[in-house]
Parts: sequence; C-alpha cells; structure tokens
Amino acid sequence: PDTFDPSEPVGPILDRAVEHLVLALPPKERACVLLKDVFDCSLEEIAKLVGSTAGGVKAALNRGRSKLASLPQPSMRPRAADPELSGLLHLYVERFNRQDWDELRELISADARLRVADRFMGALDNAPYFGTYQRWNTPWRMAVGKVDNEPAVIIHFWDGSRWTPTSLVHFEAANRRIVRITDYIHCPWVLTAATSVVAGEIS
Repeated sequence: PDTFDPSEPVGPILDRAVEHLVLALPPKERACVLLKDVFDCSLEEIAKLVGSTAGGVKAALNRGRSKLASLPQPSMRPRAADPELSGLLHLYVERFNRQDWDELRELISADARLRVADRFMGALDNAPYFGTYQRWNTPWRMAVGKVDNEPAVIIHFWDGSRWTPTSLVHFEAANRRIVRITDYIHCPWVLTAATSVVAGEIS
C-alpha cells in the first residue's frame, strides 16, 4: 500500500483531531477554524470564501475555538489492533466495490447508525446510502487503509489516469457486526489534514 504525507502538520488547537472539528462545529465556524488554523488563510481570504466580513470571520473563529476548547479531547493514542474489525473492513470493501448490497448488509447490524458528515445522521436503514454511491457519477473504489495510524476505509476517485485517495470512512464494530459508519466523502479536507495516510490497495 502507498503511504504519503497529505499536508503540513495542522495548528495547535486541531493537532491530529480534525475529525473532531467536523462533528463538533456548525459549517461556518468549522470552515473558519479549518481555513485559519489548518491552511493559515488570512481573515480577508476566509471572508471571501465563506461570504462574510473579516469581523464576522473573527467572531466565528472565536466561537469555534471556544467550543473546541470546551470539549473533551479525543485520545491521540492509536487503538490496539482489532483483528475482528480488520476482517470486517476487508469483507466490507470487497462487497462494497462489487456493489453487492445484499451481502454487504450481512456484515452490518440491523440497528447500525450512519453519519455522512454534513448530509445525514441517523439509522442506516433510513438512509439512501448505498444507492447514493451506486448513482455517483465519478468512478470510485474503496480500499482498507490507515489514517493517522487508525484503521479506516479510504475512498478513491478516478482522475482520468489513476485512483486518487480522496476521503475516508470510519467504522465501529461489536459482536462481529458493523454498528456505526462515519463517512467523510463530502469533507475531503479531513483526509488532506491528516498527519499520515496509508492509502491501501485497490482491488
């Protein structure tokens, strides 16, 4: 599998917990914190990008940083290797890439929860999740990899000449079934801001 460093290290507030920002902040505050603390944009540049003023950006930054500071910080320790989850992820990727949704559902708990960042949060049964991927215009493939030493499924898009790692999906498992899926396909900057990515092999 390919290993690459997607970006320079992020700012001190975010460190390796960029996903924490996705889940904790509303879109405007998140965008302002991301653009300032990860990509080091000026207030004026951010204002143009988010359709605000420099003063509005500064206020959103203050709110976002305060919220992040008040939240429990996620552990930076890599989790111990989980053979059960690893096996599930490889089966999941194989069946997902074949778009064999019936066999894929055999790996997933009946009450599994889904979060598609910025789009949906709720029961997987209530989401058009698999159909959305089936209708996606850009060719895609999944691969098992690691993001900041944590197991993840890496979403690759075809750019005309090669498969490019674009975003990621995280999973939780219990009793040999997937119980939670968190998909960042609409937030590709989560992968960009990671410290290290092992992209996995496309099958």
